[in-house]
Amino acid sequence: MAEHPFTNRLIHETSPYLRQHAHNPVDWFAWGPEALAKAKELNRPIFLSIGYSACHWCHVMEHESFEDPEVGRILGESFISIKVDREERPDLDQIYMTAVQLLTGHGGWPMSVFLTPDLKPFFGGTYFPPVDRPNFPSFKRLITHLAIAWKDRRADAEAQAQELTGHLRTQMRLESVEGTLGPELLRGALSVLERAFEPRHGGFGRAPKFPHPMELRLLLRLWKRFDAEHALAMAQKTLDRMARGGMYDQLGGGFHRYSTDERWLVPHFEKMLYDNALLCVAYLEAFQATGQRFYREIVEDTLAYVLREMTSPEGAFYSTQDADSEGEEGKFFVWTVEEIEKVLGKDEAELFCAVLDVTAEGNWEGHSILNRARSDEQEAKLLRIAEEELHRRLAESKKKLYQVRSRRVWPARDDKILTAWNGLMIAAFAQAAQVLEKPEYSQAAVRAAEFLWTTMRGSEGRLFRTTGIGAAPKLNAYLEDYAYLIDAFVAVYETTFEPCWIERALELARVMIDQFWDEGEGAFFFTGKDHEQLLTRSKDPHDNATPSGNSMAVTGLLRLYKLTGKTELFEKAERTLNVYRGLLEASPLAAGQMLIALDFYLGPVQEFAVVGGGPEAAEALRLIRQGFRPSKVVAHQVTAGDPGPVTLLEEKKSNDGVTTYICENFTCQAPAVGLSKLQDLLNAKR
Repeated sequence: MAEHPFTNRLIHETSPYLRQHAHNPVDWFAWGPEALAKAKELNRPIFLSIGYSACHWCHVMEHESFEDPEVGRILGESFISIKVDREERPDLDQIYMTAVQLLTGHGGWPMSVFLTPDLKPFFGGTYFPPVDRPNFPSFKRLITHLAIAWKDRRADAEAQAQELTGHLRTQMRLESVEGTLGPELLRGALSVLERAFEPRHGGFGRAPKFPHPMELRLLLRLWKRFDAEHALAMAQKTLDRMARGGMYDQLGGGFHRYSTDERWLVPHFEKMLYDNALLCVAYLEAFQATGQRFYREIVEDTLAYVLREMTSPEGAFYSTQDADSEGEEGKFFVWTVEEIEKVLGKDEAELFCAVLDVTAEGNWEGHSILNRARSDEQEAKLLRIAEEELHRRLAESKKKLYQVRSRRVWPARDDKILTAWNGLMIAAFAQAAQVLEKPEYSQAAVRAAEFLWTTMRGSEGRLFRTTGIGAAPKLNAYLEDYAYLIDAFVAVYETTFEPCWIERALELARVMIDQFWDEGEGAFFFTGKDHEQLLTRSKDPHDNATPSGNSMAVTGLLRLYKLTGKTELFEKAERTLNVYRGLLEASPLAAGQMLIALDFYLGPVQEFAVVGGGPEAAEALRLIRQGFRPSKVVAHQVTAGDPGPVTLLEEKKSNDGVTTYICENFTCQAPAVGLSKLQDLLNAKR
């Protein structure tokens, strides 16, 4: 292997993204005391570059600019250069992304921000090219200009930084708005979703199109609450088109990050753990709501992908897969007719190509992205074959093509383990285990949850944010790490009914409240009280690609409260909802998960306590889980006894067979003894 002419201090980092830059001729620092002290000592501005390993344009800018020795020389002479992995440090990312959005009106990665030595931003943008373009300076010209400006007009830069910091702190502040928490907020959200919906292809807004799993799950709840058939139709249209489009990996399962076009054909080919976790739950709930086999298959194929390609030997889940292989975006995933004929033979290739839109001219840059315009039923009618035969032949062809694809050069994988994202995937596996009755899903959820509980906790029960292969866990966890994991542990309890998961969720809730709760104004800060002091301490109000930490905190605390009766949890959740009321009314598209939490808060929440064992108890749980009942909690024990922390089970006993208690607001109906009585009660509460 050829030796690298340059090696910088990022070679010692555990983040794959940072290590990718270890041989740049740039004197990179990781964010930390050494770099920040150096900036103050030399009175130099900081060049802060934020990205992540699966980011295509991050790779492009690295190759074009950060591998240029002249760029390295200019940065080394005039700046302290700091490289940050946004997935490790979302606290820094949200602060400085807000600054870039204030400066330019848009954001994205790679993010390029220039700070004073006291960390205040005075200039920023995203990708900068290697040569000048109209209204778009080259990166080399930009840093040369900024170096001169800092030297000759420092007062102007510092004044700009001071003004921008003031706007930034105002922008990131969440103002409470007076009003009640009622269903009118959910009706208002439905109106906004209707206006944003794109009726031809599904989804919200124009290209590029993102999957919006929280909003899709919200639509299912709005359908349920208001009997709004158009809400269900919007959700189904979007779910159908995404799963049949190129944004879904038709061979290997799993979703790519987003679609670059309006019809879900051409994806940005990276795959993120969090997208697949959140979308699995959306498709699972759509399966519960409609009973359509297609949605079940998408969940099963996506979880199979995660187990096969994104699960560590210890059971925790990796973070991302890259968009690029062999230096080209999407090369791993696309096909030609000739390639498919070589694997399948003429006849099977003809059927496969007809169904999956593979043509001689291709649908993307001379190649074909696999996608489906029609359902199995529609294709079977067109081809005049039985639907089951079509299904079988496509499955056999996909298996063969996947094996051949596996011999290609794989996209890089970011194998760091993030607590928050693992929480999302644990919840997805746990909920799928409940609904689809697959024990391997429960086993996957428990293994990952045990890994996080035993490996990602330090002294005083505090969580770490991240770890890597063979590396010690590090970095203080953020609000989202605690909130996602609390919700995941509740889901694991509702899968296994082992009380330890509620005990652990309660312990995490205790630490979360101690570290993050704002007693003065309510709601939770994104960083803990022991976190390093940054430019501002925000509450991360908006959902992005993942739910906001506050919205998941409310979700998890409300579910815990219903199972344990601990009123402090309810009070914190309710107060947070009140803080968010103005955002829910003004910008519901920015708060899908908080609206899901509001729907649960408004109830009625069905509290199921099942006592009894054996096949009859298993069937009772199946009856409860098979329908779409989003506002519910479920507790179970085989025999009456000490319920531990699950007070919903207190004084519940079985009466001559499996007995189910259905309660609302801790008031229970007469117990349903046996399965037929339970089925009658469930039918009455649809």
